[in-house]
Amino acid sequence: MYHLAAEYGRWNGEDYYENLWATNAIGTKNMIRLQEKLKFKMIFFSSAEVYGDYEGVMSEDVMINNPIKDTYQMNDYAITKWAGELMCLNSSKMFGTETVRVRPVNCYGSGEHYTPYRGFIPKFIYCALYNKPYVVYEGHKRIIDYVDDSVRTFANIVDNFIPGEAYNVAGKSEWEKDIKEYSDLVLKAVGRDDSIVTYKEAEPFTTKIKTIDCSKAIRDLKHDPEVPPEEGIRRTVNWMKWYYRIGD
Repeated sequence: MYHLAAEYGRWNGEDYYENLWATNAIGTKNMIRLQEKLKFKMIFFSSAEVYGDYEGVMSEDVMINNPIKDTYQMNDYAITKWAGELMCLNSSKMFGTETVRVRPVNCYGSGEHYTPYRGFIPKFIYCALYNKPYVVYEGHKRIIDYVDDSVRTFANIVDNFIPGEAYNVAGKSEWEKDIKEYSDLVLKAVGRDDSIVTYKEAEPFTTKIKTIDCSKAIRDLKHDPEVPPEEGIRRTVNWMKWYYRIGD
């Protein structure tokens, strides 16, 4: 069973924290109780946000080998996801449940509509399409992973299920870019200049650089991203044009 139900996003969690905790914590506990009763295997979707403000390569064992001060989760969304992981681990010890934890990293692409609480890729695209202003915080680096690549790896867990494991799922390490570079790719794909962009210094309460280690997912789940950011952003722009009937 794939458990993806969650309230998503840092600022969404701050603005609607009761929904966040009810869904991500209590909702996950309800799923675990059902798992304990029915004995199904579960794939729990956590987030790379659990690494918080860790400085260094974010491999899965960071959460085991480092004190919480080094993996300080800077928002309630991240905290609820780590709480969900801890509940899964606790249930495994107490009741023998079998769960694999997944930590997706900036999955984006066709099918994701705009809200102010979405990730930076759909927000940038939406604003660029409608010629609306948006902010780019400089000095932040991220890796993104196109949805087709992510879900192929998620599907592989069923046939390679190792209870207790956790997996980062992200794009290729060489695709790591500054947020401004992603903004530039969006503007190029939409055909707009950066006059709508305001550049600011580093965003507060946000990890500056997230360097992700996906070697475990490559080894166990045949994780092999194929869609580079340039192509993925182009596809996402085309989908959002279709979805919002832009240019019809």
